[in-house]
Amino acid sequence: MASTAIGFDSDKYLKLQSRHIKDRMALFGKLYMEFGGKLFDDYHASRVLPGFAPDNKLKMLEQLKDQAEIVIVISANAIEQNKVRGDLGITYDVDVLRLKAALENRGFYVSSVVITQYTGQPAAGKFRQKLTSLGIRSYVHYYIEGYPNNIPLILSEQGFGHNDYIETSRNLVVVTAPGPGSGKMATCLSQLYHENIRGIKAGYAKFETFPVWNLPLRHPVNVAYEAATADLDDVNMIDPFHLEAYNKTTINYNRDVEIFPVLSAIFEGIMGTCPYKSPTDMGVNMVGFAISDDEVCKEAARQEILRRYYHTACDVKKGDAPKAELYKQELLLKQAGITPDGRKVVTAALTRQELTGHPAGAIELRDGRIITGRTSDLFGAASASLMNAIKECAGIDHEEKLVSAASLEPIQELKTRYLGSKNPRLHSDEMLIALSSSAAENDHARLALEHISDLRGAEAHSTVILSSVDENIYRKLGINLTCSPVYEKELNL
Repeated sequence: MASTAIGFDSDKYLKLQSRHIKDRMALFGKLYMEFGGKLFDDYHASRVLPGFAPDNKLKMLEQLKDQAEIVIVISANAIEQNKVRGDLGITYDVDVLRLKAALENRGFYVSSVVITQYTGQPAAGKFRQKLTSLGIRSYVHYYIEGYPNNIPLILSEQGFGHNDYIETSRNLVVVTAPGPGSGKMATCLSQLYHENIRGIKAGYAKFETFPVWNLPLRHPVNVAYEAATADLDDVNMIDPFHLEAYNKTTINYNRDVEIFPVLSAIFEGIMGTCPYKSPTDMGVNMVGFAISDDEVCKEAARQEILRRYYHTACDVKKGDAPKAELYKQELLLKQAGITPDGRKVVTAALTRQELTGHPAGAIELRDGRIITGRTSDLFGAASASLMNAIKECAGIDHEEKLVSAASLEPIQELKTRYLGSKNPRLHSDEMLIALSSSAAENDHARLALEHISDLRGAEAHSTVILSSVDENIYRKLGINLTCSPVYEKELNL
């Protein structure tokens, strides 16, 4: 459900989190901090914790800017496979360069890029050449047979010792990446190994937003984290090590719990002793203390679980994900006590499709108003819904034509006659360009353009899988889009 309700106190979070990091830094001469989740654009957190700004982590780090440097990590396998960041639609290697530029624009020192799990992947080698040509310092960390369980090999010249030593100059080294599975933790541990050899006292901590350790196991915010990481098969669980050490129930996830005994042994092998008694101890996470309205966050998280379900269903339909991921999403829906029709825009879009006999879409504005649109001779469902929603925001009658059919016909002819498209209908980007062209002579078209930003934070659903063009436009406008896992050609309307 689209909403303007706030459930999270960002100011309180920033104060608590920065203070906690400073306390952790005081324990070590030098701190390597792994940043779980997105450092720069944490849209997942902003969706499930309304009031959490996507750049909250950066705002917090800005208070430590003079002490921190940033190392960006990317897996050689992600480069080789052209892995795409789902929320932005760009590949991980492109995102590395985007992250570096964005961070530097905020005044941060990004010292280097590390390519991990390297086994000679050609694309990774080319990417390193590109980094060199751009004047970006890079390092290589190699695949270690039996990692993380083969500790004798890991803590040897053939293991961590074979990795490049990353030259750093500040006391807080933030290790981040475009996405999960990049090798952030291994990079930190490798550096601890090398620093210890050089007689430098260094420690490790993990900045992890989810799961939230001091919320219940089945709290919707924590279930939403499982939904977001269904492709990794993460499972939230009670941290048994923390329970045993402190007789206190905290929430972590399977990968950190499973690897903790190994990490503890690696810490002992490097430092002589493990500074932590549990995986929860390793984390620095004050999110749970900054939730100001639990019910608002619960509902926001339920909506995120639904969005993740639909995204996975479409990925399975496209052949981009295994059915096992969808089965897990269905299980999470049950655990959260919701059904696929718990998303208002889904019901509205399907109803419009049934009434008109054409594929349809629906957009729910932040104030709860729901606007629909259907496929026509001129517009696809995504374009029609978008146009109607813009009119609604601007207070323009839906029947008013802001773009004349005469002005659209040349665009359709260009698409079909000269560019080889079989679909004469305008995609969302083409509709917006046509609207912009009309704004020069049409006051209402100009008014409509001024209200496009009102759509940020809206919810949307399409009864059919949309083109990547339409998906990208909705993403750029800040609209949370889902689609039914059906292709238009499959509909019997």
